[in-house]
Amino acid sequence: MAAIRSLEPYVRSILRIIVGFSFSLHGLQKLLGLFGGMGGSGAGAPFASMFWVAGCLETVGGLLILIGLFAPPVAFILSGEMAVALFMVHFPKGLLPIRNGGELAVLYCFVYLYLSVAGPGPLSADALVRKRAG
Repeated sequence: MAAIRSLEPYVRSILRIIVGFSFSLHGLQKLLGLFGGMGGSGAGAPFASMFWVAGCLETVGGLLILIGLFAPPVAFILSGEMAVALFMVHFPKGLLPIRNGGELAVLYCFVYLYLSVAGPGPLSADALVRKRAG
């Protein structure tokens, strides 16, 4: 069991990489209209709209999470963004995420909250910077 537990920091790094990558794709969908765009329209969100700002946070934040640079504060901000998305976009459609389409927002919110406290793991730009500074 101890051998498996010793892998936790590396599995956390892998989790961070996968979550950051998939989150950045959501941002590119909102910003540039990639992957079907907003609502399958093939278009990105209008400039300076709430969805455009969310797309910027998701693209830039997702890429920073992917490489593990400034991971704890970025993860905290993205956790907050997902909490806002839950209350502004999903909860008006119903209380339960299974009914209001908010499952991904809940998962991202709490994975990012976890990463903001646990850190990015050893396979990250943050760990590389710490190693060089120390």
